[in-house]
Amino acid sequence: MKITYLGHACLSIEVAGKNIIVDPFISGNELAKDIDVESLKADYILITHAHEDHILDVEAIAKRTGAKVVSNFEIVNYFGNLGIEGHPMNHGGTWQFDFGKVTYTNAIHSSSFPDGRYGGQPGGFILETNEGNIYIAGDTSLTMDMKLIPMQTNPDLAVLPIGDNFTMGIESAIIASDFVECDKILGYHYDTFGYIKIDHDKAKEAFKKRDKKLILLNIGDFVEL
Repeated sequence: MKITYLGHACLSIEVAGKNIIVDPFISGNELAKDIDVESLKADYILITHAHEDHILDVEAIAKRTGAKVVSNFEIVNYFGNLGIEGHPMNHGGTWQFDFGKVTYTNAIHSSSFPDGRYGGQPGGFILETNEGNIYIAGDTSLTMDMKLIPMQTNPDLAVLPIGDNFTMGIESAIIASDFVECDKILGYHYDTFGYIKIDHDKAKEAFKKRDKKLILLNIGDFVEL
């Protein structure tokens, strides 16, 4: 499994011969100006919630690639009205896709479309594949529900928001890594805006002191499982 960081909370995941994009917000992110949206491959687009900084490029990517949107019922309906195929899910639900098994997990956040319409309840994803298991938390606070994750699967990588203010910060993310029983963390949802800028060295050191590894990728770089 190859996981490429495309900035903010956007990931590209290559697994089992399929290409998955998570929360595409690229064209509106100045930090991701070197990423060519038109060249991205996608068979599926996973969306954690409806905020613009997670859905901005969904329509363009899906219509160009024919990718299927996987998200909550409200988000799938929204994009369905734009002619985009989707697979609706809700919290706690699991579905076997051709690349692996996906579970839609709880997240504590808000969720509305840019025009103010209700975007359903926010969530995250567990991906269980033959090439590894990952937990993508989405935008969330620290929540006791994270303790349920290792009861279902053993994540090889946990993708956690670390920018604070709108989501968990560093200390909460460290606790979250304890809850999900995963010491290899890919940080995301940081630096894009002034409210969520972090000190990279201090963040890595905080995780290291707890015998954990925080991975902070440059935009366009990747990690493999």
